This record gives sequence, structure tokens and C-alpha cells, in this order.
Amino acid sequence: MKFKIPLTFSSIEILKRKSAPFIKLTNPKESKLDYYLEAAGQDIDRRHYLSICYRNLSLNLLLFFILTSVILIILRRDPSFTYLAPIVSILISGFVFLQQVNYPKSFVTEKTRAIEKNLISALQDMVVQLNSGVSIFEIMVNVSNSDYDEVSDEFKKITKEINSGTPQVDAIEKYGKINTSEYFKRVLWQISNGMRAGSDIGIVLKEGIKNLSAEQSIQIQSYGNKLNPIIMFYMLIAVIVPSLGITFLIIISSILAIPERIITLIFLLIFILVTFIQIMFIGLIKSRRPSLL
Repeated sequence: MKFKIPLTFSSIEILKRKSAPFIKLTNPKESKLDYYLEAAGQDIDRRHYLSICYRNLSLNLLLFFILTSVILIILRRDPSFTYLAPIVSILISGFVFLQQVNYPKSFVTEKTRAIEKNLISALQDMVVQLNSGVSIFEIMVNVSNSDYDEVSDEFKKITKEINSGTPQVDAIEKYGKINTSEYFKRVLWQISNGMRAGSDIGIVLKEGIKNLSAEQSIQIQSYGNKLNPIIMFYMLIAVIVPSLGITFLIIISSILAIPERIITLIFLLIFILVTFIQIMFIGLIKSRRPSLL
């Protein structure tokens, strides 16, 4: 995964230089953002990252204010409507600012999920290669060149460290400490401890697969239990209530002779609301999906 700040078009180094005047607006106190930037593997501290966000916020406020003012004047042909421009620019710019500030956290979360999604498959591949007589270093090289997404990238870092002269055990322990996935950390620690103790790495890997498979079964069961109330809530809010509401609206409109324009507007609002609920539930189900699946 590539770290790319949302709605920016330059590299982080260029953005750091351009945002230098805004660094005085940042708080020198440490926060969780420091951890997320380090976990994302980025050579930038929290204050420089926030200065980039503040600079983008100021530019977005100006850009959206001008753009919204021009659009409103063209549509309404009345400059008095430009009072809406500051509100629209603040809302859009604030949303973009929050997305950029929270991006390191979401990046680390997605990276962790990508690691855990392919972890069991990668370990099974390692066991097969180990039983075929391949050395542990060659196995890590093969996995790093395979298509296991972030797992391959992590092993690529380990093999690069080993090629630079670091002992195998030390390199594995190093990346076991800084990795964001608790499951991958556990596997790397088991491998490094097994190598130090002279144990059979094949048994270590099989035990790791067994533990992860058990954890996967627990996650699936928990996921099923969480889905039941979510599905019931979805059926109620996105299917039953809109259907009954539309039926009731049709009956009421025929009795009270409500103007067609108001009925059309209400139907449009119901459509937008149902669409929003659909998107919200898709995101909710996706976010609750077990990381080991």
C-alpha cells in the first residue's frame, strides 16, 4: 500500500517544504498521530504532517469559497446569495481536513487488515516449502516475491534487512516489534524464539496456523452474531419504513390534494435517504468483517 495524503498531488517532501510556515500552528505535545505515522512507515513527524493539513485547509477554504460564490451568482443571478459560500466552503474544507488528519490511522488499519487477510495462506505456503527442504531465508525470499499483498511486503523488508548484514533472528524480531498486526507479531516472535531455541520451525509454523485458524473460527462466529441485529435494523429502516411511508404518503396526498411539487420533493428526499442508508450499511458490514478472512 502506498501512503498518499487524500486530495494532494505532490510528494510528502514537497508538501513539507511548502507547509513550513504553518508548523507554528501545531501543538508540540505528542499524540496517537505520532504512532500512526511511524506505523505507516513514513519519514515525517506529527507537526510537519499537521502543517500540511493546515495549509491544505486554508487553500481549500479559499478555493471552495470562490467556486461556490461564482456558481451561486450564475445560478441565482443575485450577489446576495453569496452568503452561502462561506458555509459551503467551511463544510467541504472541514470534511477534507478531517479526512487528511485521520488518514494515517485509516492507512494503518487497512494495512493491518491486508496483512491478516493473507497471513494464514502465507504460513501454509511456508510450511509446504519447509517440508520440501527449503531454508527459512529462501522461504522468506519466496514469500516476499509471491502475491500475498502486505505479508509479502513485510517479508521483503525482513529479507532486505538480512541482506544488509543483520542476523536472521534479529531482523525477524525487529519487524515483529514494529508491525501493526498482533497476529503477525505473534508469528514472527514464535519463529524468532524457535530459531533461537533450535526448535523445528515446521512445528512452530503449524502451531501458528492452528492458533490462527481457531481465532478465525471465533471471528466468523462473532461476525455472524453481529450481522443478525444489523440485518434486522437494515430491513426495518431501509425496506419496511420507506415502503410503508410511500404507501401512506400516496393515500394522504390523494385525500388532502397536496401539490405535485411537494410530493415530488418528498419522494426525492426519501430516495436520497434510502440511498444514504444503503451506503451506510455497506460500509458498516465491511468494517465489521473479520480481519482473518
